[in-house]
Amino acid sequence: MKTVLLLFLEFMKIGLVAVGGGPATLPYLMELTEKYDWYTMEDLTNMIAVSESTPGPLGLNMATYAGFKTLGLFGGIVSTAGLVLPSLVIICLIARFLEDFSENKYVKGAFAAIRPAVCAIIAVSVFRVCKVSLFQQENGAYIPHIGVMILCLIVFCLLQVKQLQKYHPALWLLFAVIVGIVFRF
Repeated sequence: MKTVLLLFLEFMKIGLVAVGGGPATLPYLMELTEKYDWYTMEDLTNMIAVSESTPGPLGLNMATYAGFKTLGLFGGIVSTAGLVLPSLVIICLIARFLEDFSENKYVKGAFAAIRPAVCAIIAVSVFRVCKVSLFQQENGAYIPHIGVMILCLIVFCLLQVKQLQKYHPALWLLFAVIVGIVFRF
């Protein structure tokens, strides 16, 4: 029973403070890897890749995965409900009062202040994901994984070509998967 409550509360905290969607949940999800054995940093990195190619935001997919891995189907439901509940309550409250406060200078100021904070949270998350994805940890030091860095650079450059931008992101993921398998990254 304690684990059920813990799953619910931890993911509810993430749902309450992670303004900005999936990427904004990353620092909090990374913190959970240090606090609990629900999933590893490698699991999180893999979930990021899976979440980018499946419907649903990263935080929601990770909450469901962590809950399911910890307590099965019931755990998945509990952790997902914990993550979604704060947003649901906040959105219902905002919808109720939005018309009354939409032109309020304090509300406008609050939203203006939140934007840079969300941007910083996402930037830190991108940095951490890059660190885990592009480097190998050996004896406590991070060693660049040259093959993965080259693949990342190639895909990035290809995505800058106007004619190639029309292709679905799933094709680029498939390309990267094939290269990773062939070169055993």
